[in-house]
Amino acid sequence: MEEVVQRGNLFRALKRVKANKGSPGVDGMTVDQLSAHLRAHWPRLREELLDGRYQPQPVRRCEIPKPKGGTRQLGIPTAADRFIQQAILQVLQPRFEPTFSPHSYGFRPGRSAHDAITAAQRYVAEGREFVVDVDLEKFFDRVNHDVLMGRLARRLDDKRLLGLIRRYLEAGMLANGVVTERHEGTPQGGPLSPLLANFLLDEVDKELEQRGHAFVRYADDCNVYVRSQRAGERVMAFLRERYAKLHLRLNESKSAVAPVQTRKFLGYYLYRWGGEVRRGVSVEAQRAFKDRVRQITRRVVGRSLPSVVNELNTYLRGWKGYFGRTQQVKLLGALDGWIRRRLRALQLKHWSRGPTIYRKLRIRGMQRDTAWSIACSPGGWWRRSLQLARHLPLAWFDSLGLVRLAT
Repeated sequence: MEEVVQRGNLFRALKRVKANKGSPGVDGMTVDQLSAHLRAHWPRLREELLDGRYQPQPVRRCEIPKPKGGTRQLGIPTAADRFIQQAILQVLQPRFEPTFSPHSYGFRPGRSAHDAITAAQRYVAEGREFVVDVDLEKFFDRVNHDVLMGRLARRLDDKRLLGLIRRYLEAGMLANGVVTERHEGTPQGGPLSPLLANFLLDEVDKELEQRGHAFVRYADDCNVYVRSQRAGERVMAFLRERYAKLHLRLNESKSAVAPVQTRKFLGYYLYRWGGEVRRGVSVEAQRAFKDRVRQITRRVVGRSLPSVVNELNTYLRGWKGYFGRTQQVKLLGALDGWIRRRLRALQLKHWSRGPTIYRKLRIRGMQRDTAWSIACSPGGWWRRSLQLARHLPLAWFDSLGLVRLAT
């Protein structure tokens, strides 16, 4: 605990919390107000932390939609509690991190989802054509506090720190003005939860290592790569039993033993092409992408094309940063073409009907008959946009600054 409240550690924690921003907790304090709060109250907070008396405030419940429907429940701590959790994280992570399995990639410094996918790709290239795809049912909501604290007590001998971590686990959750107690779970939203999750699941990782399995785990998603369906069924039975000892359950509807190409992992799927194992964007990820682009490029009045492109670019840069590593080059080109057609249809709508469309198309060099047929066509904007590829070309979109996926 003395390391947690050390001055240099606190300055690093404050800097990180400010950089992460985030929503206010139950007390309404923003991260911009945190520095002034700490200047006024830190001596008291420090004394309570060192004496083992500090009591975290409840977390604020926040629900975000899942891609396949339903919601994911987050627990947003107060800015002060995020600061303290970050300070604890910076002390514990250097102790725990070197002992974690090299097969674990989620929420770890210097590791990413792309690293996990590359490792999976390597295992499949070695001839492991079946995957044991394990999804834990509501993992962050089901973590057993006694199990987790019992394992932490084997590694930490500071009872003040252990007591504080338990109080963070048990801090109530505020929703609709009512605080409910929590007896299990480590709510997503605080800096400490990912480290605690990795600490708990590392126990199973080590057993998979001892058995010589080729596997990849990212947070609560674990994929074990095997050479046959029968071998996969044996591994699945082992994992079901092993996770049960941690009071965790498999989501049977999402877990399966199946050929690799039929399952997705972190938004990608793996497939063979000419003897090579490649990364492809999953159907679900493609569908979510198109739904979001449709929403941004919806043909409504009052939005200029540059403002639509700016909003679209923000999304495209993020999507490309993650899925741009796909080896489906033709897919990215096809998505680029589809986006440009969406924007051509939007531009037609902005030009309104009749003579205005005709004049705009004639200015761009379109023949009279073609321009008039597009202007007067009873067809929808999408159908008419197909004829604009030559007159609203790639260079025009480049002049608008539209991000390309296929580069």
